[in-house]
Amino acid sequence: MAAEKHEGFTEDERSAMKERAKELKTSSRRGPRSAKAAKADGETDVLAKIAEMPEADRVLAARVHEIVKANAPELTPKLWYGMPAYARNGKVLCFFQAAHKFKSRYATLGFSDEATGLDDGTMWPTVFALTELTAADEARIGQLVKTAVG
Repeated sequence: MAAEKHEGFTEDERSAMKERAKELKTSSRRGPRSAKAAKADGETDVLAKIAEMPEADRVLAARVHEIVKANAPELTPKLWYGMPAYARNGKVLCFFQAAHKFKSRYATLGFSDEATGLDDGTMWPTVFALTELTAADEARIGQLVKTAVG
């Protein structure tokens, strides 16, 4: 009988979990802060992470960041599993995932179940593939973010 192959977490998944643990540790070290301070810290962290990305992902992430800020300034930028995310009351509402992170052929913009108004019938998309952003794509993302905030 052939040995069974263990199907555990990939190296990329383990790396993402380690980044999440680091984010939680950093957050607890920062302690209770004002919403303004938390937003500033999150903005700094997100911009630093975007700057580390390969060019194709960096261009998309930077533009998504600008669109989210313009259409939902009340959301707080933060890192979530090592990727840019945007939260309301500490809960992630939407997030960007770089293609290089999991060696995917495209980056993604996703929405959590905290997002409102995106439900359409019994089945709807919660994650969108991004390869480039046209003006129409940017407008659609802006509308999705506004709708998700409610």
